[in-house]
Amino acid sequence: MKFWDTSALVPLMVQEPATTAREHLLRSDLTILVWWATAVECASALRRLVREGALRAADAEAAEARLRQFEQFWVAVEPADPVRRQAARLLRIHPLRAADALQLAAALVACQHDPRTLPFVCADDRLATAARLEGFDVLT
Repeated sequence: MKFWDTSALVPLMVQEPATTAREHLLRSDLTILVWWATAVECASALRRLVREGALRAADAEAAEARLRQFEQFWVAVEPADPVRRQAARLLRIHPLRAADALQLAAALVACQHDPRTLPFVCADDRLATAARLEGFDVLT
């Protein structure tokens, strides 16, 4: 099992330079662990690509269909007080945005605060740095 940040999942839905590498990581372990709000973050990323002209609306709709397929099989860390408390702690010590702190906090709660046991798949440099400092093996 690996924890997948939104930044690592989007290339599985749309063709990007990182798509092949992400597909390889997924084939090595089909269990995707995510934060509860990851689907919303993915949808936001896809629509941002449309607004920026990097993705056609029809391609975004196809990507959203792939997102719905992933949602059927992934395991989500639910919002709970331990995740919220960890996110607040992470914001005090790492330069993270709130959503990234919640992602990292969810991973920490999921691995019962033993990050050596859970690879963290991430393409966001700031979040990847914080995850490494917390002890995760970050896969890019």
